[in-house]
Amino acid sequence: MADSGSEDIAVIGNTDLTPSESENNLKNTMVEKGTSLLKRMEISVAEAEKRTGKNAVNMQETYTVYLIETRPVDAASEGTNPVPDSLWRRYSEFELLRNYLLVTYPFVVVPPLPEKRAEFVWHKLSADNMDPDFVERRRVGLENFLLRVASHPVLSSDKIFYSFLTEENGWKETVFETGFQAKADSRLKALNATFRVKNPDKRFAEMKHYGDELQSVISQLLRVRAVGENKVSTAENAAQSIRKSPFSPTKRAADRLYGVYKVHGNYGRVFSEWSAIEKEMGDGLQSAGHHMDAYAASVDDILEEEEHYADQLKEYLFYADALRAVCRKHELTQYELEMAAQDLTSKKQQREELATGTVRTFSLKGMTSKLFGQETPEQREAKLKMLETQIEEGEELVKERNEECDEFVKSAWVDIERFKEQKDHDLREALISYAIMQISMCKKGIQVWNNAKECFSKM
Repeated sequence: MADSGSEDIAVIGNTDLTPSESENNLKNTMVEKGTSLLKRMEISVAEAEKRTGKNAVNMQETYTVYLIETRPVDAASEGTNPVPDSLWRRYSEFELLRNYLLVTYPFVVVPPLPEKRAEFVWHKLSADNMDPDFVERRRVGLENFLLRVASHPVLSSDKIFYSFLTEENGWKETVFETGFQAKADSRLKALNATFRVKNPDKRFAEMKHYGDELQSVISQLLRVRAVGENKVSTAENAAQSIRKSPFSPTKRAADRLYGVYKVHGNYGRVFSEWSAIEKEMGDGLQSAGHHMDAYAASVDDILEEEEHYADQLKEYLFYADALRAVCRKHELTQYELEMAAQDLTSKKQQREELATGTVRTFSLKGMTSKLFGQETPEQREAKLKMLETQIEEGEELVKERNEECDEFVKSAWVDIERFKEQKDHDLREALISYAIMQISMCKKGIQVWNNAKECFSKM
């Protein structure tokens, strides 16, 4: 379901970048208006392979690698079928790529990776991250991540992303040379700091709240469907469980569905055993038993298909985090602007007080003047000159912060609108497909009992 939008979005890079770094960042992109990498290259994660080796601390470990295959789209259109270029990547390398994209493009709702360890475990899926079924689903999720990035109007043009797909050796060194980690660390500390923006942008505040609500709703849907008993030992625990989720039955939906199908398996066994002791009724009972057995056996395929829809929901569960991250980055940009403006106002007030000799508010400077006397004209002149320089620098900084904030808002909102369109399309299609599957399941159940009715009628 990778998005193939082609909006023309300005590339501004990380808000912490200096002008020279911004210029280098622009040189590291291959922006072509209205195009994406996915239109020029076929990308797939073809297979997963378990390997054993030594880690950074020289200890033996077992890990999984994923085979990325790429080939030019032109080759397919020309009727040729060349051997695709391929390389192996670990999940941690996908994480490194995404972290780089988050720092370099703070205004983008960066596509999420599939979960590192299984959450909201559905029927038959192990929580072990080395389980073959889990690894296969993660392979599909990693391919979807690459397709999302490759179809994004901005991210698809990044040279680091292109080298991730095409250069097996030296890729990590190239990423680290960008210095993104230092910027990520400083930004992470700032995001975790407790700050309040005096004049928050209402649109971003509402979008952040929407991200919270979207994550909550999807979490509830996934919990409803997850396998396992909801173990409630006390009335208070039960009340808390219901408050947390309006869909908190004693047994989860997947278990109940599985049980319904297995009941039909029991019907089939009983009818078959019964047929052995009957003469006139034997054939009809045996035929009815076969229909019940076939229906019971179909449950595993149905649950597997439902897990596919769960993975689509999980993607948007993690997308909600990416959406909120953009909103938090805007808060930080706005906060830096307000701090620069506040510092400039303070410097101008100091200049006025120094020029007039009037202190408007209580300050250490005022107390010092009373205790040790007024400054000499030369000292005052030197301080005024220094303040003038600081004010000029402050005005320039406020101007830069204003432009940075305006550019961030413009670029971020374009990408948020693109994301909303993608989300609406994807979730609508997933829910429609899920509804069609449920209707098909019900029709099969009705058909099974119609067939059984015919068998019974012929007895």
